[in-house]
Amino acid sequence: MNKDFLTTEHFSTAELKGLIDHAVALKSDRLATKPLSGKSIALVFFNPSLRTRASMQIGIYELGGNAVILEPGGTSWTLEHREGVVMDGNKTEHLNEFVRVLERYVSAIGVRTFAALEDWETERTDPILKAFARYASIPIINLESAMHHPCQSMADMMTIREHLGTQKKKVLLTWAWHPKPLPMAVPNSFALAAAQFGHDLRIAHPKGYELDDALLGQIQSQAAANGGSVEFTNDPDEAFNGIEVVYAKSFGSKNFYGDPEGEIRERALYRDKWIVDDAKMSKTADARFMHCLPVRRNVIVTDSVIDSPNSIVVDEAENRLHIQKAIMTELIK
Repeated sequence: MNKDFLTTEHFSTAELKGLIDHAVALKSDRLATKPLSGKSIALVFFNPSLRTRASMQIGIYELGGNAVILEPGGTSWTLEHREGVVMDGNKTEHLNEFVRVLERYVSAIGVRTFAALEDWETERTDPILKAFARYASIPIINLESAMHHPCQSMADMMTIREHLGTQKKKVLLTWAWHPKPLPMAVPNSFALAAAQFGHDLRIAHPKGYELDDALLGQIQSQAAANGGSVEFTNDPDEAFNGIEVVYAKSFGSKNFYGDPEGEIRERALYRDKWIVDDAKMSKTADARFMHCLPVRRNVIVTDSVIDSPNSIVVDEAENRLHIQKAIMTELIK
């Protein structure tokens, strides 16, 4: 295994499938082993969280460890990540010292930091997450960054396997309207993991909402290597034809980073068409509905879809706990 868990790209499909095998075993007996007994893990949250914070804290406890919660600018000092910067602004401590001190106390560090949606060319490089990995000699776990959310995508793959088996499926990643632009981390990681697991992936979004070009190259390469496929559409109705898994997620356009008002005006054009409803789901092959949560009801998805028997969003959220326990166990040996 790699030292860090930053993105599924750094792991082979066999390793990823092994993590899910391990998570399934842990789920069947949640308190069977205590591999983190006597160990602490720091969880650094730059942004709000429900599922990530609760599942990580409970997972560490169930593995016998201790969670240390830190919120830069709240329960800990504000942090600067840039190298060579003159720190005469509003940042109190540099990540260089923060990480090297913290690793004297803990066995791993989980980091959650969203995209600011201000500078695409900078944010696409995941500067804060990579700074943590650069300074640390202990494992860094990505709990969502500007570009990736690998714990979520692994929980997604685990949930698809639980409900539909291990064979490849026809999977739709569909953009949905939302009143404001959101980060791309979840759709990026879902598309990448779906390709690594060999699913036939269809990505649907309005024109101008394409994912990162380099990432799309990785997704297409992984699909080809693992027996899957990738196709694209800008039609929110035809996208659902014959699909077995529908994954809905709104995300911002890289063309509008730094211009939130411009993006809000642009996305307003798509409000009525880009919602997951019964009419669209009727075009599928009895598809399961997925979303990472939190979700805005009757904006992203209608009540009738998310409350239907084919909605597996709560199972998906539960599996965050189990897959993260597997990840921590494998990294901290």
